[in-house]
Amino acid sequence: MKKISLFLVAAIFSMSAFSQQKDIVDIAAGSDDHTTLVAAVKAADLVTTLKSAGPFTVFAPTNDAFDKLPEGTVANLLKPENKSQLAKILTYHVVSGNLDATAVLDAIKKGDGKVILTTVSGGKLTASLDMGKVKLTDESGNSAFVTVTDLKGSNGVIHVIDTVVLPK
Repeated sequence: MKKISLFLVAAIFSMSAFSQQKDIVDIAAGSDDHTTLVAAVKAADLVTTLKSAGPFTVFAPTNDAFDKLPEGTVANLLKPENKSQLAKILTYHVVSGNLDATAVLDAIKKGDGKVILTTVSGGKLTASLDMGKVKLTDESGNSAFVTVTDLKGSNGVIHVIDTVVLPK
């Protein structure tokens, strides 16, 4: 019985250690809800960057979020000639640092209800609370809600959002 228990503990520890080894790209690639995002990251040539040490906080739009864009937008952005525009949009969803849900909520509270986040692309996202949920507002006033928090990787954290936010 002790051998089985020790084996079980060792197996659980190994699985836990393995999951901590995944970076933010690996986590997104393992999600059926983020195939469009992963394809876009590859097309924009951002895989190596997002696999680096970071840390990064990624607000990751789902496939459904990309589907909300006007018809043909994603296909157009995935074309090689639009690589720099795609990279700008994707890096607008990334903030330097490891901002887990607690850090985001604390920053919103300290900012009297909102905090301005500077994205890797140099743009600004405003995080606030709306009906108890974290809402991100882009520079044009469009909003996305965080639907899943704290998918932690070896080089940062992912928060899932329901809408693609866009830089000016």
